[in-house]
Amino acid sequence: MKKTLLASAIAVATFSGAAAAQTTMSASELAAKMDSMPTVYGNIQYALAHDNFDGGPSTVEHFDNGSTLGVLHDHEIAPGVTGFFKLELDGFGADEKDSDGANIDEAYIGVKGDSFGQVWIGSDDSTYERAVTEISEYFEVATLNQGVDYTTGEGDLIQYMSPSFGGLSVWAAVQVNGDGEAPGADKSYPYQLAAVYEMDALELAAAVDSNDNGDGNGENTYGVRASFNAGDLRVTGEFHTRKDASDTFGVIGYYTLGANQFALSYELTQYDDNASSNAGLDSDTITLQALHNLSDNMYVYFEGYLGGGDEVYEYTDALGNAAFTDERSIASVGAVYYF
Repeated sequence: MKKTLLASAIAVATFSGAAAAQTTMSASELAAKMDSMPTVYGNIQYALAHDNFDGGPSTVEHFDNGSTLGVLHDHEIAPGVTGFFKLELDGFGADEKDSDGANIDEAYIGVKGDSFGQVWIGSDDSTYERAVTEISEYFEVATLNQGVDYTTGEGDLIQYMSPSFGGLSVWAAVQVNGDGEAPGADKSYPYQLAAVYEMDALELAAAVDSNDNGDGNGENTYGVRASFNAGDLRVTGEFHTRKDASDTFGVIGYYTLGANQFALSYELTQYDDNASSNAGLDSDTITLQALHNLSDNMYVYFEGYLGGGDEVYEYTDALGNAAFTDERSIASVGAVYYF
């Protein structure tokens, strides 16, 4: 794993005193000390998007699309057992000089081993998200991609991944919500379970979210995903359902051609008739992406989104009143530098 200039500078500052006192330190000893330092990583992400409501306003906006800075580390606790941690910040608002600052996106500690798998505690992408929500997590700007109706969040999680047993692994998570997590809310322990099977070019996954967090609908969310890799082509299909809420379907294909990657997806969300807040608001989205890797540390992309539905997109008209339309389109370009 590459060490950044920042990590190297920290290492030099940390070990300069020791090096002066122990002038006989070998190159291998110094390298071992530097390898024990945390890895620093990050990215700057900028995007420019043209957003158009059919029959309504059009806007152009330049924005920070999720710049991050992180640090991670692992070490051997015992033979075959490794301890690890990760801290990642986002929300820098790198497009504005007077940004309010960063927020914690991921922060966790854990242990892993070949014999028992991996367990970790803290804030991270949830088990359901990692197992079955590939499409909504893939695109860069993702303003119009269909959201999946599950409610267990990414904080206060205890998560587990088993070792692979002939290609099959079992994942689990529980969120610990104490009495004081929200005003007037009782403590709760929503959970997620998933099974993921990988064999050669095929991936199959199924997951459930208990949604036990008092949102008024205690029904579980169930999701399945199937992915197939054929050389430079990958195809994924998803389905998610929650009783008295909605069903979401999606399919995406990716094709890699040298330094370029192209992706095309279709997503559809249909709401149950008795989901009163969203009844009749079925919507779908077609998304196209063309991405070019300029180098090992930088890429640029174009994304186009076309959203349709039945008066599902809200905007403010010239008189300041709420108005609705059945079509919205977004065209965006962006650049990412990462290390």
